[in-house]
Amino acid sequence: MTMIDLNSDLGESFGPWPMGDDDAMLALVTSANIACGFHAGDPAGILRSLRSAAERGVIVGAHIGYRDLVGFGRRNMEPSDAELFADSIYQIGALQGLAKAAGTRVAYVKPHGALYNTMAHDARQAAAVIAAIKALDPTLPLMALSNAPVVAQARAQGITVICETFADRAYMAGGSLVSRSRADAVIHDPKEIAGRMLRLLTEGLITAVDGTDIRLEAQSICVHGDTPAAVAIARRLRADLTEAGIKLASFTR
Repeated sequence: MTMIDLNSDLGESFGPWPMGDDDAMLALVTSANIACGFHAGDPAGILRSLRSAAERGVIVGAHIGYRDLVGFGRRNMEPSDAELFADSIYQIGALQGLAKAAGTRVAYVKPHGALYNTMAHDARQAAAVIAAIKALDPTLPLMALSNAPVVAQARAQGITVICETFADRAYMAGGSLVSRSRADAVIHDPKEIAGRMLRLLTEGLITAVDGTDIRLEAQSICVHGDTPAAVAIARRLRADLTEAGIKLASFTR
């Protein structure tokens, strides 16, 4: 590959409680998944992140999640189809309004946390979110876990899918992410992370926790903004990919 998008989950601070360094990350990424208030983020903070993204020319996506502030959207839930459909529209619509005020627009949708991982394999919940996107704006791409069933499900419904891989997360042999309940779920070493992403983009392969190689489709790479070393990881990744001749640019370009 000669070009890749680099994204991060931002806008997740809440009132006086900071989460990550949005300004530093926005100087490094090419797209930003902005919280919509359900798993994290308050309106004023979300607006600040949107304005910062607009100033830097970084595209933004709606980072929708379960209604779970206490669990940061990382607890499994079973909302009804009607609830998940409406909650998805509500969150995307709220971010669209804030984005317009910030001088930018919502360019895609990326589910967060437990919703993202559940949708990857749960056709019912995936269908509710896909239906919400189609009802609100069917031109909005869905960012989803590479190789997961949701990719084909969304494409069959006419939704553009951006296949995503995770720089700082470990993979199971089947292509799913290692559960955060495990100590080896998150990778913290910037050098190791950059090396595995460079291999993915040059060979199409990533090594799973059991040592096997898996092949993944990738149009975007995610670095989690709430990881303590997030800025260092994104900076090293950007530098190493650039040195290897891989251009970082939004998937919309």
